[in-house]
Amino acid sequence: MASEIIRPEDRYSAETIAGFRSEGFWRDGALAERVEHWAGVQGDKVAVSDGYGELTWSQLHAQSLRLALRLRELGVEHGDRVQVQLPSWNEYVVVYAALGRLGAVLVPTMPIYRWDEVTHAINHAGAVVSVVCGTYRKFDYHQMIRDVRPNCPTLRHVITVRTEAGDGESRYEDLVAGDDVPSADELGPLPSADDPHAIIFTSGTESRPKGCYHTFNTFGYTVHALGEDVLGVGPDDTLFMPSPITHATGLAVGVTIPLVLGASTHVMDSWEANAGLERIREHGCTVSMGATPFVQMALDAYDPEKHDLTSMRVWASAGAPIPPGLLADWKAKFPDCALLPIYGRSEGLLVTSCRQGDDPDKVLSSDGRALPGVDLRIQAEDGTQVAAGEEGEICHGGPGLMLGYWRDPERTAEAIEPNGVSHSGDLGRVDDEGYMRVTGRIKDLIIRGGTNISAREVEDHLVTHPKVAAAAVVAMPDRVLGERACAFVVPAGEAPTFEELTDYLRNERQIAVVKLPERLELIDELPMTATGKIQKFVLREKLTNPT
Repeated sequence: MASEIIRPEDRYSAETIAGFRSEGFWRDGALAERVEHWAGVQGDKVAVSDGYGELTWSQLHAQSLRLALRLRELGVEHGDRVQVQLPSWNEYVVVYAALGRLGAVLVPTMPIYRWDEVTHAINHAGAVVSVVCGTYRKFDYHQMIRDVRPNCPTLRHVITVRTEAGDGESRYEDLVAGDDVPSADELGPLPSADDPHAIIFTSGTESRPKGCYHTFNTFGYTVHALGEDVLGVGPDDTLFMPSPITHATGLAVGVTIPLVLGASTHVMDSWEANAGLERIREHGCTVSMGATPFVQMALDAYDPEKHDLTSMRVWASAGAPIPPGLLADWKAKFPDCALLPIYGRSEGLLVTSCRQGDDPDKVLSSDGRALPGVDLRIQAEDGTQVAAGEEGEICHGGPGLMLGYWRDPERTAEAIEPNGVSHSGDLGRVDDEGYMRVTGRIKDLIIRGGTNISAREVEDHLVTHPKVAAAAVVAMPDRVLGERACAFVVPAGEAPTFEELTDYLRNERQIAVVKLPERLELIDELPMTATGKIQKFVLREKLTNPT
């Protein structure tokens, strides 16, 4: 374990670390201390609700400590990894707070992921415990973890939520039951803010997702820079989180920001625009953040005769650039609720953001400016910085950047330069006032509803089908989701049907449903460069200009 840990001093000089601390970007203290603080000053106030129930700060605090103690009794130690695949439910917040007290490391797994992705996450992280629900949205997660468990040698225990436990498993409800509040002596020492806190898997720019290794300090930078400085979150706010809280955005904004800053949070386990707008009214939500498609769907569904968004003062959006037309429509309908573009990644959750009060033209035409402490650079292929207004690769460093990829020093070295600046694979330009606009992607990536899909990963699965000789997956524009995946396939003899391929990917290859191609194009051969690389721009042109 010790050799796997990346310490701040492995990444930065003593001078840089001291600077992060003196500027307040990195702070002492643990997540559990903030939960305890708010339980002490506003114990009867609702901390989290999910549409099924709610927990006050006192209840959240007590349940998280009881769970931490039970986990310790199960053998979970400081630094052990715990994989959690739950919908956006109150229990997830309790689990996160418990791990934060124990010093165990959260490994969040999106509910959309299936056998292949779950096995990879558990084994790569070396998770010792898996926390899962039963059947949710017609899929049996409990059975899936039973299926993969024999292939996961480090997995020692399974905890079930809102379902019965089998032999060798534990029910979450039993673990948090009782009225006692375990003592500090029972729970052991608090973790340091520089200890490992979470391993967040990228949602796929390469064949296998990478685990972004964050301490509480690298994660917490976003809490204060975004939560306090940009969104102005405090105890009087109620956040609305429509994105999955097992996603980096949902975890940081929907869970960590309110836990640290004392706001209430309402999480939604299954986004539907009309229901989401009703939840905002019912809970008096004031702040939200979600991918651009959520914004578009909320705007399309809004009916002033049915919905009341007067409590909302700011909605931040990330995951894909916000079209200027969407921003203009939002401002026209909701003049008192600022829509703020934000750019970030799982590697560095917050890079640029517009602020409330920014010039409206800048909000319409950019993804904001670098936050204090962020080292933002637009670089040419040779690594030199380009002039203002010129396009290049977006590179960034600073206190919110992960310390590295878990158990992957080679990829870490490729991604992060010795000066601490990380390559994003995204293209952009920065104007002479410091406002950045994302203009494209170097990486072969499809962003569907804010979820990144690796084209290479889907292609690797497709070519195992006996009727597929070659395959290329590209993005096709979609008004609501931003992009969807189209598979161009060269048949190996008899041509496969769309239904054959999607059934094969879902049931034989067992990939997440969100990754399934949503259109099939049969082609005699893939367009290639002289060096043998697929010319995907030619395929994209076929989608927009069919012959």
